Amino acid sequence: MATHTEKILILDFGSQTTQLIARRIREQKVYSEIHPYNLPLEKIKTLKPSGIVLSGGPASVYDEDAPISDPGIFELDIPVLGICYGAQLMMQQLGGRVEKAEKREFGKAELSIEYTGGIFAGMETPPIHYQVWMSHGDRIEELAPGFEATASSPHSPYAALRHREKPLVAVQFHPEVAHTLIGTDVLRNFIFGICGCTPSWTMHSFIDTTVEEIRRKVGDDRVICALSGGVDSSVTAALVHRAIGDQLTCIYVNNGLMRTGESESVLRFFRQKTSLKVIDVDATDYFLDQLKGVADPEEKRKRIGYGFIKIFEEEAKKLGEVKYLAQGTLYPDVIESVEFRGKAPIKSHHNVGGLPERMQLDLIEPLRELFKDEVRELGLELGLPEEAIYRQPFPGPGLGIRIMGEVTAERLNILRQADVIVLDEFKKEGWYRKVWQSFAVLLPIQTVGVMGDGRTYEHVIAIRCVDSKDAMTADWSRVDYDLLGRISNRIINEVRGVNRVVYDISSKPPSTIEWE
Repeated sequence: MATHTEKILILDFGSQTTQLIARRIREQKVYSEIHPYNLPLEKIKTLKPSGIVLSGGPASVYDEDAPISDPGIFELDIPVLGICYGAQLMMQQLGGRVEKAEKREFGKAELSIEYTGGIFAGMETPPIHYQVWMSHGDRIEELAPGFEATASSPHSPYAALRHREKPLVAVQFHPEVAHTLIGTDVLRNFIFGICGCTPSWTMHSFIDTTVEEIRRKVGDDRVICALSGGVDSSVTAALVHRAIGDQLTCIYVNNGLMRTGESESVLRFFRQKTSLKVIDVDATDYFLDQLKGVADPEEKRKRIGYGFIKIFEEEAKKLGEVKYLAQGTLYPDVIESVEFRGKAPIKSHHNVGGLPERMQLDLIEPLRELFKDEVRELGLELGLPEEAIYRQPFPGPGLGIRIMGEVTAERLNILRQADVIVLDEFKKEGWYRKVWQSFAVLLPIQTVGVMGDGRTYEHVIAIRCVDSKDAMTADWSRVDYDLLGRISNRIINEVRGVNRVVYDISSKPPSTIEWE
């Protein structure tokens, strides 16, 4: 919701690392945001970016249905950096030629720099070579008029390019990934050297700007805030409260899908350690009734999202004149809920794709532009205690998306008992703060087991534990085997109805962190 005097616009062509480009730029204290590749030229002009990045993507520029941005962006006198597919598209649209490569480049490659200015300022020419990361099956065969090569690799004679007169540069490699050892330098040279940005986007400046915008938008109206106890909603509540004080009322809804003791713990924290006004609503029966017989994960998310809005609107009426609903939507929620080229979104987040088309309340989403680690930094800047900031993320739909298949009271009871054991052991062994998330999932299958001298046919629990910075990418955690063994032993012995425990070793992508 905030406005930014300087921003780098990223046009997304479907690369799995597009979000990394945004993160790398933000790490330089310059704001960046991602938009679809086909963002209209007039909208781009309205946004007034300091620079534009064309991301990579899985298509070939010569495909009949290749994603293509408006070539007018090259005439705006705004610096443009093309990355991989973005570089090839720049060449194709400006008169160059791209063809399928005889030898593809995937993985590490040695880059030879021929022009030590622009994006390669401060670097050296051969015999010095630089490790970069390539991922392409096509290559540029002929440069567009006005361009010259600035670097090459063994299989890409035009691994980097620049226009002699316009602020247009392109690289065949991916500067956003860690395997490109000069990636940060390349992006810094583009952001500061070519775009002329200043490193002024900080959480302190974000607070000042956002508080002022909330005050201006809300005026004398009243706001309710969807409070779950997680870091996102907690920071949202603190930020909105700083802006409008007692005009804010927070509403905590127990949807019956919370972990053991979660509701009591959340309410106790906010009532004892903050000055927020908090109303609690127990809607357990309502949500379980809405989820009865529903197995499809998208449908579950949407029903939970609709349910939250229905309850918030009902509670708002009880308070009188309430115009706004504040919620902790983050940038990854928005990105994953958006369609790309007509394809289904990764998942409809309950607070984005799960919202009804007609709402009686207008939304305030002050964190909509931030990644999770940025939200934590913001929370500390706002003075929230670490116990609120460093809780592991817990999904808004709760355990409803950690039960594969239909959600029932019986299956919730099994998962809750298993989840308590996972968290207890992780905290006891000092692993809770080492990982991004650790939790249990109840699978929709039963397997044969042996307990005592008898055969059993019971449920399976999966343990999911990942390392991440922002939830856009994640790797499975290399947790101590003895810890996993203790968790498995306790679950099988203490949770009636479970005879098998497995550990999920899938990364994101291709998997997601949550199973649904």
